This record gives sequence, C-alpha cells and structure tokens, in this order.
Amino acid sequence: MSSPEPTVIRALLARQTGWVSGGDLAKKLGVTRVAVWQYIEKLRAAGFGIETRRSSGYRLVSPPPDAHAGLIEAQLKIRPRGFSLTVLDETDSTNDEAARQLAAGRVAPFAIIARRQTKARGRLGRPWHAPANGNLYISFAFRPQLAPARMTPFTLWMGLNLCELIANATALKPGLKWPNDLIFEGRKAGGILTEARVDADQIRDLVFGLGLNLNSPASAWPADLGQRAVSLAELTGASLDFNRLTTAVIGRVLLAYQRFVDGDYAENFATLWHRYDVLRGRTVTLLEGTRRHPGTVLGVDDEGALLLKTGRGRTHRFPAGEVTLEKNPAA
Repeated sequence: MSSPEPTVIRALLARQTGWVSGGDLAKKLGVTRVAVWQYIEKLRAAGFGIETRRSSGYRLVSPPPDAHAGLIEAQLKIRPRGFSLTVLDETDSTNDEAARQLAAGRVAPFAIIARRQTKARGRLGRPWHAPANGNLYISFAFRPQLAPARMTPFTLWMGLNLCELIANATALKPGLKWPNDLIFEGRKAGGILTEARVDADQIRDLVFGLGLNLNSPASAWPADLGQRAVSLAELTGASLDFNRLTTAVIGRVLLAYQRFVDGDYAENFATLWHRYDVLRGRTVTLLEGTRRHPGTVLGVDDEGALLLKTGRGRTHRFPAGEVTLEKNPAA
C-alpha cells in the first residue's frame, strides 16, 4: 500500500489559501478522521506549519524549512520513468553516496539530498563547506551510455541551466565562471561537480552534484569564506522556500540532462553562455597543472573548452584548468 503522505500534501497544496476538510481527506484515503489527524501531526513534526479549525479542517500555513521528500515529489512536474528521490539527514558526500548506490545497482535516474555533508568536495578534491544550515546539497545519478567525448560540455550546459533557473525564480543576476562556479555579484553561491565511470568506449555511470547556498546567514560563514561566499537569501534579503526551489532545480536538471542526451542543446548552449559568462573579455591567469597561462578570455568553443588569447596574440584552447581573475580579488 502506498504512503498516504503525498495525497495529504497535494490536498494541502491545492487548497493553500483555503481549508481542506478532514472528512474529505478521510474518504479519499479510505481511513478514519483520527488517522487523518495522525498524518497531519506527522507532517507538523517534519516542520510543516498546518493550522486546524473546527468544522473547517486543515490549512497549510508554511512549508518545512528543510528538505522534505514528500513535498518535493508532490510538487515535481517533470518525472522521468523510474526516477526516485532520497533525503538524508547526513552523509559524507552526496556524490559519493550516489556513486555507491549506482554501483549497488539502484535504478537510475535518481537524486540524493543531504541536509549535511561531512566530507563534501569540489573540483580537484577541494573541501566544500557543507553544514546543516539551509543550503542545498544534491547529487543526480544517471546511466547515459554515451561516448566520453560527447560529455565534454555537459558540466557547462548544466551550470547554464541552473543560472537560467535562478534568474527566472528570483530577481538575481547569476553568472557562470568557467568551468563550474555559480557567481553572484562577484561572490560564489554554488559549485557543480560531474564525475563519471567509463567502460570501454562509453560512460556507464554519471553523477552530477550541486552545492547551492540558499538560506545560510552571513554569520554562518567561516572567516576565510566570508568575503568570497554568499547565499541567495543574503542577496535577496529574505529566506527562500527551500522545497519549492529544490523542486524547480530537480525539474530543470532532469530536463536539461535529457536535452543533452538527445543532442538538442547546441543552439541554446551558445545563447545561454553569452548571457551568463562572467569571463568574456576579462584578463585572467589559467593554471594548467603547474603551468600558468595569462591572457584574455574570448569565450568557449562548442565543446566547452576555454578560448584564451595570450599576449602574443595567439588563441589557445583549454579543455580544463583553473581560472583566476586578475585585478579582481572579489571574483
């Protein structure tokens, strides 16, 4: 028997400005009104603000502040066949957990959210500050069965889609710093990390991870991050509806992934890159291993490689590397 929780949540969402009758819920679920009350109490314990009025029923006043799988699934409009979602209180790394579950045979696609990560990391294994403070830590697992060469622009494509989503959902102006940083007003609010396992000539397992600073206050940052990191709540001046925005992120990522696999993204990629690129025309130093390459960024090519014009006027292509903006410490 399926859980009654999604039915209760959907009913509350559908009548968010009105009342949901306990009797109607009982009839729909085939249970007693006492059982309905117990379901409501369970939701309250999970952080839902639900008002009760005699002879009127129940009304949703406020959503829970943290990730709630039932609420996300009730709001999710894009759901590929077999997609599932897991919410954990804590894990070492959502990317590592997704990889472990792929290796154990879990059906893909799926997503894993953790309220806290103890060993979160970014590119090159760098640690990522990921306490339980209202931020989004999520990883998606796929089995694309594509040639590795086709995946080169994948991380940039997904990052651009996240920028577009945030721009549409808020009044903020996001930017993407090649290859994987989400930037707002010169400060970092998110990072993405793509990891894959390759068999012979195709990618077997693909994990796409996102850390997005949503609701953490300015006081939550360690001293060494305070000038470089920012949350969307700091920028907007108000807390965001965590589950609503998370639902939008999941829907956008699943849609963008399918467009990428289908090859239906190239034209939109160029448009979005022009809109959200924060490096074009900037003087930078690109670190490639131990080699430093100063120059001016011209953009990226169709495969997502950075195009850098050096002092000698030559244009070089870099599929990977680390970029530092010159004379702009805030970036």
